[in-house]
Amino acid sequence: MNPTQPNQYVQALRSVGEVCQDYDTDKLFPGLGFGARVPPSFQVAHEFPLNFNYQNPFCAGIAGLEQAYQSCIHQVQLYGPTNFSPVINHVARFAHEEAQKAVASNYYVLLILTDGVISDFVQTKDAVVAASHLPMSIIIVGIGGADFSEMDSLDGDDVVLRDRTGRPCARDIVQFVPFRDFKNAHVSELAKQVLAEVPTQVISYFKSRDIAPMQRPVENPQF
Repeated sequence: MNPTQPNQYVQALRSVGEVCQDYDTDKLFPGLGFGARVPPSFQVAHEFPLNFNYQNPFCAGIAGLEQAYQSCIHQVQLYGPTNFSPVINHVARFAHEEAQKAVASNYYVLLILTDGVISDFVQTKDAVVAASHLPMSIIIVGIGGADFSEMDSLDGDDVVLRDRTGRPCARDIVQFVPFRDFKNAHVSELAKQVLAEVPTQVISYFKSRDIAPMQRPVENPQF
């Protein structure tokens, strides 16, 4: 943590989040942490709200998420392993509820910022394959210089991802980008890269369900 400049987590959050937030009407975002000992008991947790409010994990805008992160990072003890499946399944539960409505009203984008390799890789593949049937996309930004080869395999651009039973992804929903590739680029370049596939993923989901876009209400003409 450098008090004079944002770290790579904050840089990535701002770059991607400030674009994403304009597609959300209330701009209230749940922020989740994973891989830390959390107060007051300091048990290891892989799915906890950054604001420590389990009843209301929502933060006001990207600025609110950043503030919650800055406060949280000074109160927790970072701790392995790095498990992705709990946060993926957390968002998937909301996406599953949305899928029951059969209308194009909401689509979920999970942004994961991480500096570690995946400890629960098998469970994560299962979670991604299950989520591929839901109105949901996953963006992973790798922070630092770790070996991110497993992240690349989740991004099913070259090989179709399968779960442990052999069931394939219904569609590609993961986009992985290492932040180090954009350290010296303009901030907009990272957002452009990580969000490049989301529009296609949104369209492919609703087309697969044969769900038409919602129509904008027609306002009464003024006389």
